[in-house]
Amino acid sequence: MIVVVAAVIETNERFLVTRRQAGVHLAGLWEFPGGKIDPDESHAAALKRELKEELDAEIEVADCLYTTVHAYDDRTVELNFYRCSLKGEARPLIGQEMRWVLRAELPTLGFPPADNELIEILTKSAGSLPPPRSAPPVLEH
Repeated sequence: MIVVVAAVIETNERFLVTRRQAGVHLAGLWEFPGGKIDPDESHAAALKRELKEELDAEIEVADCLYTTVHAYDDRTVELNFYRCSLKGEARPLIGQEMRWVLRAELPTLGFPPADNELIEILTKSAGSLPPPRSAPPVLEH
């Protein structure tokens, strides 16, 4: 199982998302920025490292907004989405596309299947992020 963390950052009623690059798993799909956790690394430390490496961004990590487990054909991932706030500006460092999108735009972008329930929760939440929720891990195909 691959454990992944992702930052759900909302500023001025827009969410920060990036597009997965060519040559990687799920290339071309949009995602909340983040990545794999290194051995012996905390979720918060992994998020801070990943956003610094990919977006030259400093963040504050708050609570876990949503957790799920998803089985793809070639791998199983545990996704942990954290409510985060950006300190300063973000800028893509590895050639990925980055956008700030309105809540209503999220379902139109094309996210990985593992993100579907979170996108639905965020889309139905008016105003700001919903309260923290940790779903029991469920395997999906």
